[in-house]
Amino acid sequence: RGRLAGGAVWGWASLMWVVTISGSLCSAPLLPRWLGLLAQLGSGRVTVVCGGGGFVEVVKQARALWHFDDLPARNMAVLAMAQMAYLAQGLEPRLRLAANEASLRKVLRAGHTALWLPTELLRDGPSRDTTWELSSDNIALDLACRLNAEHLVLVKSGVSDPIASLAQLGKRGLLEQRFESIASGAGLPMHVVGCADLTRMRAL
Repeated sequence: RGRLAGGAVWGWASLMWVVTISGSLCSAPLLPRWLGLLAQLGSGRVTVVCGGGGFVEVVKQARALWHFDDLPARNMAVLAMAQMAYLAQGLEPRLRLAANEASLRKVLRAGHTALWLPTELLRDGPSRDTTWELSSDNIALDLACRLNAEHLVLVKSGVSDPIASLAQLGKRGLLEQRFESIASGAGLPMHVVGCADLTRMRAL
């Protein structure tokens, strides 16, 4: 639990949001501002998930060259997301790394903004989530459902239309095309925000 202005007590889980920073923001000049905003406003209520960015592009190139199986490719992509998380904390040390659900809850209860280190997704053998096509947005949605989050926010570099549907964004290639059908059954309010629209994020 935490306290709101005036001393009112709130249950942290009911206010918790998951915010995904797209890997396409890896080299964006606005990335430090986004991380600073989330560290400032997200204390005790936000878990940040980072996409793989340029790190996952290296994995794609290696797989195209060597044609290895989904399992090692998926593990390499998870580690790419982990590298982005370490980069994010390097840029914004107020974000607190957490590698599993228990540590995420501990960080939030302590009043900090959590930064997910997704090493729990590494696998020794094939499972339902080792498919290469599963995007960081799908992974963030699954995490948001597991944490009983109130909202999921996807921060994207190429979004300028705040009323575009998930299906439309999928057709434009800004979301994995299966995301809309998966998200429709989650019962979780979602917002897709362009990387230039920090004002909208602050308002949310």
